[in-house]
Amino acid sequence: AEAAETEAAAGPEAPPAGWAPADLGAPTTLVLLRHGETALTPQKRFSGSGGSDPELSEAGHRQAEAVAAALAARGTVQAVVSSPLKRCRQTAETVAARLGLDVRVDEGLRETDFGAWEGLTFAEVQERHPEDLAAWLGSAKAAPTGGESFASVARRVALSRDKLLARYAGRTVLLVTHVTPVKTLVRLALGAPPEALFRMELSAASLSAVAYYADGNASVRLLNETAHLR
Repeated sequence: AEAAETEAAAGPEAPPAGWAPADLGAPTTLVLLRHGETALTPQKRFSGSGGSDPELSEAGHRQAEAVAAALAARGTVQAVVSSPLKRCRQTAETVAARLGLDVRVDEGLRETDFGAWEGLTFAEVQERHPEDLAAWLGSAKAAPTGGESFASVARRVALSRDKLLARYAGRTVLLVTHVTPVKTLVRLALGAPPEALFRMELSAASLSAVAYYADGNASVRLLNETAHLR
């Protein structure tokens, strides 16, 4: 029963292992950009889709300009898709303007709703909601009071992923989103368990990338690149 629960919490089935044959054609590549900083980012406060929907800070706007310049220099992005939250839309609009592209909004790319934890630091959550936190750290099915579990996020993110792969087959697409959706896409591509979410570092305005092949294989190409910010 425990194994079945772990498998269910892991979300969609992991892609099959193996090398992708050369005749599968060009993969669909999702370039994953975490939004630039807000006032809450340096304070390490929970900031999800159930909070105040903060805008980019001055530092966040500078980061968006820097990543826009880096992506323009690479010249590979063919479409831009964003979470509906302000910090992502602002980051996406800055990049898209530099690339001469429009921004498409996808509701499934929004951040986790952290419920009663919104705006709190980890230490404050530990003090005010210790039972919540213990359950959340122990199971992807546990949710903050009034919020959303990682298992629920994985289901909606995987659904958005599948729709985007069908819409943009063989193309390179920039997804401007948040910590949990980016880590979830990487985790699912690796076939890693839910606890892998706690074992990845993801900086503001960082780039990651996953390539998806026609046979269902996925290849993580990049994780937490921040060279453009230096």
